[in-house]
Amino acid sequence: MMLAWLAAEGLRIGRTCLWTWRGWTAAWTSEKSLRQWSLANIASAALAFWLPLTPAERALILSLGILLLAVELMNTAVETVVNMVSPDRHPLAAKAKDCGSAAVALTALAAGVAWVVLLWGQWGR
Repeated sequence: MMLAWLAAEGLRIGRTCLWTWRGWTAAWTSEKSLRQWSLANIASAALAFWLPLTPAERALILSLGILLLAVELMNTAVETVVNMVSPDRHPLAAKAKDCGSAAVALTALAAGVAWVVLLWGQWGR
């Protein structure tokens, strides 16, 4: 019984990894903004490891970067579904897309604020 459960969980995890990879590659090939945010995250992570930050400060920067990528993927999902459901211009479709874009912008702003505060703290040390 335990082996059957382990096998089922292994299969579930494997499928989840496959679907995650398919989602990432689909967004990567079609969304320039995901590629741009990914490059920004690489630069941000490199700077976070280069500067003398505490582990908590590094964790904050790295986590916000990953969160930004997750929100960008959610925005892509919203835009894709809206385009499928409503190929014509519609105020509600525009609202959904604009809200997704605003979510990305606010997440980027949060990451930027974290960087400003941390850099300000570095300068004051």
